Amino acid sequence: MARINTNVPSLIAQNNLSRSNTDLSTRLQRLSTGLRINRGADDPAGLIVSERLRSEMKGIGQAIENSERASSVIATTEGYLAEVADLLNSIKSLVVNSANTGGISEQEIEANQLEVDSAIESITRISNTASFAGLQLLNGSLEYLTSGMNSNDIAGASIHGVQFGTNSSVSVSVEVTQSAQTGALFLSAPTGALASSVTLEIAGQLGVQTLTFVSGTALSAVLAAVNTVRDTTGISAGLRNSASQLSGLYFNSIDYGSDAFVSVRKIGSGGAFFNTYSAPGGSATQRDTGRNVSAIINGALATGNGTSVSLNTPALAIDVDLSEAFATAVTGTPSSFNITGGGAMFQLGPSITTTQQVGIGIQSVAASRIGGTSIAGARFFLDSIKSGQTNSLVQGRNAEASEVLDAAIAEVSLLRGRLGAFERNTLQTNSRSLQIGLENIT
Repeated sequence: MARINTNVPSLIAQNNLSRSNTDLSTRLQRLSTGLRINRGADDPAGLIVSERLRSEMKGIGQAIENSERASSVIATTEGYLAEVADLLNSIKSLVVNSANTGGISEQEIEANQLEVDSAIESITRISNTASFAGLQLLNGSLEYLTSGMNSNDIAGASIHGVQFGTNSSVSVSVEVTQSAQTGALFLSAPTGALASSVTLEIAGQLGVQTLTFVSGTALSAVLAAVNTVRDTTGISAGLRNSASQLSGLYFNSIDYGSDAFVSVRKIGSGGAFFNTYSAPGGSATQRDTGRNVSAIINGALATGNGTSVSLNTPALAIDVDLSEAFATAVTGTPSSFNITGGGAMFQLGPSITTTQQVGIGIQSVAASRIGGTSIAGARFFLDSIKSGQTNSLVQGRNAEASEVLDAAIAEVSLLRGRLGAFERNTLQTNSRSLQIGLENIT
């Protein structure tokens, strides 16, 4: 007789119990880990998405830390620059004091010179020692490197930002399309002398002076008188043909650009003959304004200011000081150089792409690198004010020293402003937007 030993209800109960234990184990694992997906079998498609989100969260979290670190670097740099600015302002007061030669002795000027030397050495020391966690900030290690720059065409260049992409270097081409001009007025004098007595008002960017000449005064004497007060008017004079006073006389603004102007007019009685013209054979006028240089940099129209041009695009942000010869002639031949590397590159996004990276150049503020100013055809920097140098106070070069110093102060101020704008408008906004993204992804 056949026997049936299978306990079907038991098997069913065991199967259900096993399933319950498996479900319980899964739920306990989820409760203990806090994760719905702990292995691929839990949700294969969901695992793929969750791992991608997890990776993105890690990238965004690190990008936030990078932005905060960059803010610390920029804030530290700006703090050092603030001290440099204070030193430059103290030098300014010493230069102005030394120009008061009628009220101070030579010994006081020498004492001022020693103090200026000490302040300049301190500026260079700050430049060499400013650092953040071992990263040198102001010694030039974070500025962009260039090669092939023709100093006959380009007096200097400040590179603020470059996107290299996949390139190891970036070529920069500068072509002048409109020459820079000074304000200019022409005075014709067929006899080489003034026909009658006349009083002239000479006005320029720096101020106004009145000069009186008697009848028969040679143009060479007029030229000398105008040039004597050029420091107070910003106007110089020169013969059209240096070999002949019969060629006529030019009045020119010292500076180039739309801010420079020249105004020459007769005042009072007399001088009925006197007239100035826009050019030999041109129309009569009493005033003329200069013109800014226009140039194309890498195919984009740059903004001109005197003999300087600037370009600010996502790919290239640069200021270029052109030489007088290059800025005042349209040859159709560009001047080129290469940016070969350098700069400070900050990774501000979760993906390593050029669109999520921002580069900024922080130039050296050593005394031999700031205050670049062209004076009488030569370019001088802040260190030219030190003892034994061309523009030292003890040599009476107070005006030249002040000009170089003003350029240095403006340069440091612009650098501080640019770094501040980068921290506020780029780093801080980037950090806030990433925080929002991290919250939502989490």
